[in-house]
Amino acid sequence: MKESVRTNAVEMRGMLVSKRWVQAVAIVMLFGFFVLGLLAYRTYTDQAPIPGKVVGPERQVLFTRADVIAGQKIFLRNGLMEYGSIFGHGAYLGPDFTADYLRRWAVFVTDHDRSSGSESAKADTVAIFKTNRFDPATDTLEFAAAQGQAFETLQKHYSDFFGTPTTKFGLRPEQITDPTQIRQLTAFFCWSAWVSSALRPGRDYSYTNNWPPEPLVGNQPTAATIIWSMLSLAALLGGIGLLFAAFGRWNFMGWHGREQQTLSFRAPGEVDLTPGQRACAGFFAVMALLFLIQTLVGGASEHYRAELSNFFGIDLAVIFPFNLMRTWHLQLAIFWVATSFLAAGIFLAPMIAGREPKHQAWLAYGLLGALALVVFGSMVGEYISIHGGLKNWWMWFGMQGFEYLDLGRFWQILLTIGLFFWVILLFRGLRGRLAGEHKGNMPWLFFFSALSIPAFYAVGLLARPTSHFTTTEFWRFWVVHLWVEDFLELFTTIMVAYIFVLLGVVHERVALTLIYLDIVLYSAGGVIGTMHHVYFSGTPAEHMALGAFFSAAEVIPLTFLTVEAWSFLQLGTLQHGKFGALSLISGRSCSWFRSDSGIF
Repeated sequence: MKESVRTNAVEMRGMLVSKRWVQAVAIVMLFGFFVLGLLAYRTYTDQAPIPGKVVGPERQVLFTRADVIAGQKIFLRNGLMEYGSIFGHGAYLGPDFTADYLRRWAVFVTDHDRSSGSESAKADTVAIFKTNRFDPATDTLEFAAAQGQAFETLQKHYSDFFGTPTTKFGLRPEQITDPTQIRQLTAFFCWSAWVSSALRPGRDYSYTNNWPPEPLVGNQPTAATIIWSMLSLAALLGGIGLLFAAFGRWNFMGWHGREQQTLSFRAPGEVDLTPGQRACAGFFAVMALLFLIQTLVGGASEHYRAELSNFFGIDLAVIFPFNLMRTWHLQLAIFWVATSFLAAGIFLAPMIAGREPKHQAWLAYGLLGALALVVFGSMVGEYISIHGGLKNWWMWFGMQGFEYLDLGRFWQILLTIGLFFWVILLFRGLRGRLAGEHKGNMPWLFFFSALSIPAFYAVGLLARPTSHFTTTEFWRFWVVHLWVEDFLELFTTIMVAYIFVLLGVVHERVALTLIYLDIVLYSAGGVIGTMHHVYFSGTPAEHMALGAFFSAAEVIPLTFLTVEAWSFLQLGTLQHGKFGALSLISGRSCSWFRSDSGIF
């Protein structure tokens, strides 16, 4: 036993590249998430207030904080974030309800002043909307007379819009008919429009940095918006220029086409797949099915833009309204991509480790079954929820209503658990290899990047339908941006790099250097760049400034990947020319491989 331990200690591989790469990654990550931590604090402490009550000039109560939160829940439960949006994030088939309410509100106030004989109705309207009448001491917001009257009038508009017994808007007939719910939903729209127009205390711009643009209330681009837009463009162009200069001047990665190794091919029938790898066929079959369904659902949702209530002679919105189709379309995209990643990880693990533990295949099949339960269970729940079912259970088993996180909270938790279980499967397979590797080498990076996938998806649990909308947007985009645009990309980078190492196209040391470089480039812009999604969601101006500057830098690693891919293609061309004769002899266009690294 002692001799075995001594042998293993001798066989422990040191780090293949300089430890400065690890230090660079640590500095970038710590700085990025430290800044995000500060911005999270600022989000909670400086978000727009939700007044305890909103009153008219006669002190009559128009709506309360409870009405705004209830209206937000109605908005989410009915899938209206997949139909329109809030805070000027743009129209889909339906409008952005903040911009829609703000426009109608401003027109009503302007017309009211004109009818009263005012000769400066437009200027008066701007003054009315820009003046912040919220009193923190009494937790009360007072509207001008015309603003209060508009609230009552616009309730009728939204009652007609959501309560119509037809499908002319792409929604199911009589989507929302309860007068109390209409009043609460209108209160939510009204509050978001007030946030978009009223000046922040001590500032000359609104809580949303004057977004959406509306000349009737004086919403114009701020000086900070213009300055940081210019700086972000300079960062983009300058960063790309520096990247190309470095790539062309120095061969600091050991790259430039001189690292190709000799490949020897084997026919597919001569390669033994592990039981776990064979189980991946089920994952890819499910992935193909989900992709097919997503394509069909996407076609149906796009057809709504041509004909709202006629799908080749069928009134589709009665059964499958637009907001349901778009919900399924986005969710299925996430599901089939996640299925592909799970399968790729399970397939590569035994190739990296050189072995597979017992019962890995059965565990993989169990994971696939759980994934199928989440996919189809959440889709059924979303269907029932949008059609008015599940009552008080809509948030758990129906849909939370957040774009990209529409699935009910129960399904979201179940999917998070499933992703962590996938990491356990990978660790079972990689454990022997990890024990003999430095934690900075590729096997450990493969494992760490896999672990980041469930970890950052779990952050989405902080976005709750009952929380302040600005807060929910902040945490939701951690998933949309950090999960999708950063850590899934990093896992992809490591998978692709490992495949090229196994093929013998590049040395492991070169691939590891590229991985660290990509991590630094991705994270330098991508972590803080998350804030470009919440420019105008009621967060302070620094979110807009930092988000603009750092998100522009995100294009730099994408440019680098283009150059990197071109270099890979050049290596592939050289290899193909060198071994083309062997391929012709074998008579096969597809084959497995065995590289000089000795792994498969």
